[in-house]
Amino acid sequence: MTAARDQILEERQRLRAAYGDLYQDLADLLFRLDPVGINFEANSDEYEPEVGTILPRLCACRSEDDVLSVVHEEFVRWFDAGTAGTKERYRKTAAEIWELWKKHNDG
Repeated sequence: MTAARDQILEERQRLRAAYGDLYQDLADLLFRLDPVGINFEANSDEYEPEVGTILPRLCACRSEDDVLSVVHEEFVRWFDAGTAGTKERYRKTAAEIWELWKKHNDG
């Protein structure tokens, strides 16, 4: 493995340890909702890079609209504005992430 790949895997492990089940729940949610159409049924880890940049930003979110902004910004960053699409495309995704986040913090 390359050093860069090792670093990526280490960061994912760190996030899994820090966020517990929330990491996998968010990855599963993004895979299920598939906001940019990359779910090909056999690539369930496809959204893990986005999980890795969304999760650390959730602590600054105070509402579903905050989550919507974070999610859209991250998808634009990872894919580009044209592929990511409009912010409204992520409304359902943000709502479900907000619910996961609140549940995580209540537990």
